[in-house]
Amino acid sequence: MSKRRATIARRLVEAQHNAAMLTTFNEVDMSAVMALRERRKEGFKEEHGVPLGIASFFVKASIAALRAFPLLNAEIQGDEIVIKRYYDIGLAVGAEGGLVVPVLRNADQMSFAELERAIRDFAKRAGDGTLTLEDLKGGTFTITNGGVFGSLMSTPILNPPQVGILGLHKIQERAVAMNGQVSVRPMMYLALSYDHRIVDGREAVQFLVRVKEYIEDPGNLLLES
Repeated sequence: MSKRRATIARRLVEAQHNAAMLTTFNEVDMSAVMALRERRKEGFKEEHGVPLGIASFFVKASIAALRAFPLLNAEIQGDEIVIKRYYDIGLAVGAEGGLVVPVLRNADQMSFAELERAIRDFAKRAGDGTLTLEDLKGGTFTITNGGVFGSLMSTPILNPPQVGILGLHKIQERAVAMNGQVSVRPMMYLALSYDHRIVDGREAVQFLVRVKEYIEDPGNLLLES
């Protein structure tokens, strides 16, 4: 094993052994986000120099949901639950030598353009091996996107000592019932793995529903920013 692979293996086993990990699922209609991106893609790139992607919407939606359900932005220290009032969001990136999770510091203070630039910078540096230890330290909540590799559904593993990780998956057109009619929509399955020691099922489900609501009506993210 490489040093990175050995570290990844140790942390994954640690997460399985030291947390009461459960996963809850939902699905989200991506129509509104995709339509917004289509309308704004040229102007956004011209103004900010980067394309408007999907990940920034989920970062914004996750932060808004974490404010409503702060136990998912916490960690256990001994017998204490430490709730963090800042939002350092880790983004899992598949690199040649193994998975890395660079962290967006104070992501709640970043604009969509700042998020997109940071996300693309992380992906580039993960590919060429120039991420630093400081880039990978800390984090209060993690988002991982298996959809970029074609995954339709998965159960993400916690990134300790964090107690929540949101898994994104492939966007796939499916027939769904809406207002009594069958409609073809771009749908994505969402997965939230959480530490049941401090997060109850009700909170986990409500958190994931809140993320779904923000993505399906992204205009609400402006009110939360």
